[in-house]
Amino acid sequence: MSEWTIAAAQYDDRSHDIAQNIATHLRFIAAAARQRCSLLLFPELSLTGAANVILPLRADSALLQPLSLAAARYQMTVIAGVPLAADGVSRAGVAVFSPDAAAPVTFYQGCGTCLSPHPRGAMHFPAAAEGSELDPQASLLATGTCTCGCQQQQSVPRLQRLAHKYAITVLKANYAGGSALWDDNGQLIVRADAGELLLVGRRRAACWEGDIIPLRECLSPIDEIACGA
Repeated sequence: MSEWTIAAAQYDDRSHDIAQNIATHLRFIAAAARQRCSLLLFPELSLTGAANVILPLRADSALLQPLSLAAARYQMTVIAGVPLAADGVSRAGVAVFSPDAAAPVTFYQGCGTCLSPHPRGAMHFPAAAEGSELDPQASLLATGTCTCGCQQQQSVPRLQRLAHKYAITVLKANYAGGSALWDDNGQLIVRADAGELLLVGRRRAACWEGDIIPLRECLSPIDEIACGA
């Protein structure tokens, strides 16, 4: 696939209300669809907003069905952040909603989700643990974070090194600010400051282009009404 459009969702609100968070996800999905995105990444724990909460839902829960339906409607792969239980302890995980799947696939976040473009939605591979080899079939590492201050500063060179070491594009979605895209040489393509926005990357041939689009600018009035804004 020579052309690929991907995006990271960035916003300030970190509600613990799952229904409200799903509504926020649907707003961003509609906005990303207007940019013809085939993949949308959300920050860490985007569905619950709290690390100490175990998601009280099965992957096939009816509460998550709107996200599965949106992924199918827009033919978009959506990666949301969820807490998962590991020996009674909450760990950051991801839920991958694919266009052809009735329910999301969930797994531990590690350092991100490895993906590759595919005509019917991005192919995804098991999450990469820190220090492990990334899947050689992958062309994108998508990582949702919740960092600020020193943590934010430390994450930038780490992700840049991953991009360069494994020759893989890296997309980061973060709350409040710092969402970014690096190409497979570790070169920064685009980085967002504060605000509710989509960070968009478009690959044409072998080159990436980046754009920052405030959410209100990429939602039509009909989208706003449909998403309950």
